[in-house]
Amino acid sequence: MTRFLRSLVALALAGFAALSAAQSNDLPEISKLLRSGQHAQALERINQYLAGKPKDAQGRFLKGLILTEQNKATEAIEILTSLTRDYPELPEPYNNLAVLYASQGQYEKARQSLEQSIRTHPAYATAYENLGDVYTKLASQAYDKALQLDSANTTAQTKLALMRDLVSSGTKPPPKTGASVVASTRAQEPAKAAAPTIPIQAAPKAAPVAATEVKPAAPKPDSVADAKAENGSTEELLKTVTAWAKAWSSRDVNAYLSFYGPDFKTPGGEARHAWEAERRRRITSPKSIEVLVDSPKASINANIATVSFRQSFRSDTLKVNSSKTLVLVRSNGKWLIQQERTGN
Repeated sequence: MTRFLRSLVALALAGFAALSAAQSNDLPEISKLLRSGQHAQALERINQYLAGKPKDAQGRFLKGLILTEQNKATEAIEILTSLTRDYPELPEPYNNLAVLYASQGQYEKARQSLEQSIRTHPAYATAYENLGDVYTKLASQAYDKALQLDSANTTAQTKLALMRDLVSSGTKPPPKTGASVVASTRAQEPAKAAAPTIPIQAAPKAAPVAATEVKPAAPKPDSVADAKAENGSTEELLKTVTAWAKAWSSRDVNAYLSFYGPDFKTPGGEARHAWEAERRRRITSPKSIEVLVDSPKASINANIATVSFRQSFRSDTLKVNSSKTLVLVRSNGKWLIQQERTGN
């Protein structure tokens, strides 16, 4: 177990205290066994504890830490995954899952877990830092792949070299296998607390340089009219919503999905690829679809906009009228959907 984790196990348990009416004295004692390296004894005690309280979040989280220290990553992942199902509002299990996934080289799964952790707790600084490390690794892999396909790609060579210099400059060595769970909690105010990061090649100390050409910043608008032109007009916004409904009505799935930004928050919190697959099935299954947007009300604040309207949906198998709100973000001159909410 790493030095940081030894100092954080008790706080990790404290972060789950709100989930039970009273905290058993067993958990601090088991935590002491874990910190002192007595993993077998700690596991035996936690199993006894959970036999009487199988749903206890604190005990299950501690068991996940113990299994991680015993290099039983598969079992630890099962424990933490079950916690995310039973207590989806807790950010710590998602974060620790990401660390385990990263230690296995499953960086895409790590990314998804960290993004879910941040959705549940937007001020979780450790998860943001870990997400940066994961993106660094994913970027490095992408540049490597680009060079495999085109070894003469000098731009990719430069970017990869810059990233490797960044990662290798004065960083700490990776921790031992199975000793990398981050156990920080909201009780610590993670935005201020120090914590270990995901054990990829290294944790960068500065922001990576991701381009070889420096472009001048766009001048700030010096008038209200210029600002409106830069941020987009309400008319343009409503045209985007109309085009989105038209693509849906014509069952053009690719065009429909193109209206959703890369940071779109799926309604059920599922992975983006799973949400897209389900939307594709629902749009292509009916023989016909008609989507109408009625009485839209739009508001724009800088590069963020909200459009509320009555949505009329009709297909050969279903007819639904409901209220809908779209939150859109302006990116590269286009409005993209970041979030959508449906009511009755």
